[in-house]
Formats: sequence, structure tokens, C-alpha cells
Amino acid sequence: MPDRIYNVLFLCTGNSARSILAESILRKDGDSRFHAFSAGSQPKGEVNPIALRVLSSLDYPTGGLRSKSWQEFATPDAPVMDFVFTVCDSAAGESCPVWPEQPMTAHWGIEDPAAVEGTDLQKEAAFVSAFRYMQNRIAPFLALPLGSIDAMALGTKLRDIGNSEGSTLGRPRVA
Repeated sequence: MPDRIYNVLFLCTGNSARSILAESILRKDGDSRFHAFSAGSQPKGEVNPIALRVLSSLDYPTGGLRSKSWQEFATPDAPVMDFVFTVCDSAAGESCPVWPEQPMTAHWGIEDPAAVEGTDLQKEAAFVSAFRYMQNRIAPFLALPLGSIDAMALGTKLRDIGNSEGSTLGRPRVA
């Protein structure tokens, strides 16, 4: 009998960079154990081209990635999520839709690479850095014994992952 496949939703405000990176990373690294999705509270309507370029250069999938509203995942016919991770501080502070089945949630905030100003090389470096921080969160998530860990311990582990290097938690907000 095959292992259970978990649905994971990554949320950000614009759904053009961080959540897109996370969706692609989990698609590849999570192989057949996960279905990865991403969405935004105020989607930009397009994926940041630098995100796509970085994913392609690192041999991560880009097909089917699109900027979309989190409302797509709040309908009765939407996939039921097992996990919902916010990857930007703005989305973490917003009132999310009610997710059926009450998925496990955690905040895995990292700096917005799309907000970096400078040369093309500096912007691309910010996306590569965001990719690495996100990959460094997803890897320990993939190693968790999801089928045998109790909910309280799992919640603690998910929050600990969100506090790893590159976290925006506890950092002063820049206006």
C-alpha cells in the first residue's frame, strides 16, 4: 500500500516569489509524498521572472507555476490541505480563509527577494538566497516522521523550522 500523500499550501501576499519557490522545491524534493501548492492573499497575477530563472538554473520545475488567490483553495472542491505555511510576514498577519479539516500551520517567513533593489546580479543573488533558505526549511520538514509524530510535537517541530537561519521572526520591520 502506498504511503499517504500530503497536501501542502505555501502562502504569501503576492504569490510571485517566495511561495512559488517553495512550491517548486517541494514538488521536486518531496517527490511523490506531497502535492505542493502556493497562493497569495493579493496575488500579483504573474510569477516573478527572476524566480523562474533561478528555479530553472537549479533544475527545479517551473511548469504550471502561476500567481493565484488563496480563495482557490477555500472552495468546497479544492484539495484539503494537511499543512499551510506562510512564507511572508504580511500573509502571516492577515485573516486567512477557513481551511477545511484544520491543517497544521506554521510561519516560515523569509525576506522578500523581489523587494531587493540593485543590479540584476544583486536581485538574482537575493532569489538564490531565498531559494536556499526555503530549501533549508523544506528539507527538515521532509525528514519528519509525519505518520507517527503526535500533533503537539509536530507543531513544535514546524515552528522550529520556521525559526531557522534566514527567519524574519523577531526582526524589526522596515517601513
